[in-house]
Amino acid sequence: MFRRSALVLLIVAALLWFVRYRTAQPQPPLVRTALIMGTLVEIRVYDQSGGEAEAAVNAAFAEMRRVEQLFSSAVPGSEVVRLSAATGPLEVDAETARVLKTGLRIAHRSAGAFDMTLGKVKALWGIETDHPRIPSSVELSAALVGVGPDSLQVVGQQVSKARPDLVLELGGIAKGYAVDRAIELLQGKSIRSAAVNAGGDIRLLGNRQGEPWRIGIQHPRREDDVLLTLPLVNRAVVTSGDYERFFERAGVRYHHIFDPATGRPARGCQSVTVIAADAMTADALATAAFVLGPVKGLALLQGEKDVEGLLVAADGRILKTAGLK
Repeated sequence: MFRRSALVLLIVAALLWFVRYRTAQPQPPLVRTALIMGTLVEIRVYDQSGGEAEAAVNAAFAEMRRVEQLFSSAVPGSEVVRLSAATGPLEVDAETARVLKTGLRIAHRSAGAFDMTLGKVKALWGIETDHPRIPSSVELSAALVGVGPDSLQVVGQQVSKARPDLVLELGGIAKGYAVDRAIELLQGKSIRSAAVNAGGDIRLLGNRQGEPWRIGIQHPRREDDVLLTLPLVNRAVVTSGDYERFFERAGVRYHHIFDPATGRPARGCQSVTVIAADAMTADALATAAFVLGPVKGLALLQGEKDVEGLLVAADGRILKTAGLK
C-alpha cells in the first residue's frame, strides 16, 4: 500500500506550480500556505504589501476553512451530513443550492460521469483513510443502488433525494468552489493580482505584474516532464489524476476517482486538466472527463463554452481541445 501526505500531493500534483520572471521584479509576492481540505493551499499576492495583504490572505484562508466546514462529510452538522441524513426534502442555504445545481448540470451533461451521490462507494474503499480496501462486487452493487443525477433534485433552495439512504459526496466540486471563494474574497479586499493553488486546483486573479501567469501542466507519470505551459489571466486550471490519492495492491493502482457505473476506479485516463472561468466548474468537469475516458471526455470539454482541456489517456496518448492545439 502507498499513500501520500498533503505536502507530497502538492509536489506531485498534475499542475506544476511555477512562475517565470523575464525581468527583475521590484516587488516580491506575499506567499502564504495553510493546510485546508486535506491539501496544502498556497496563496500568492502581488499588488499589495504589508498588513493589508496579510489580512486579506488570512481572510481568504478563513473563508476556505468555512467552506470546508460547510461541505465536508467528516464534519458533524455540515450541509453534506444533513443532506445525507435527511429522509425528506430539506431546505439548504443559497450557497449550497448553487453548488449542487452546478454539480447537477455537469452530472446531466456528462450522462452521470460526474456524480455527487457516491458517498457509500467512497466509504467502502476508504482510500483517504489509513486502511483502504478493495470492496467486493456485492458490496459495490449495494452501494450503487439508486445513485445518479436523477436521484437528486434541487428546486430553489429545497433539496430532495429519490432515496432516503442516499449519501452525498461533494469532493469533486467543493475544493474548486473554496478556491473561487478565496479569490472573490481577495477581490473584495481590493487585491488585483493573486493566485490560489489548492493542491492543483488553481485560480488566477488578474495578471502577474503586467504579464500572464505561466502555469505548467505536468506529465502524470514523469515529474520532470511539462506537457504544456499556459500563459493565463483571470482563469482557473484544475487537474484530476490517478496519482493524487491512491493505494496499490499486487501492482494495481486503486485511486479515488470512481466510475459511477461500476463503483471502481475509472481506468480511461491518467489525468485530465481543465481550463475554465471558475475553479468549481473546472473541478467538476475534470472529474467527469476523467471518468468518461479520453474520447468521450474530450467531446464533453469541446461542447462546453469557454472551456479548454488536456487529457492524458491510460496508454499515454495526449488529447487537446481545439483551443489548446
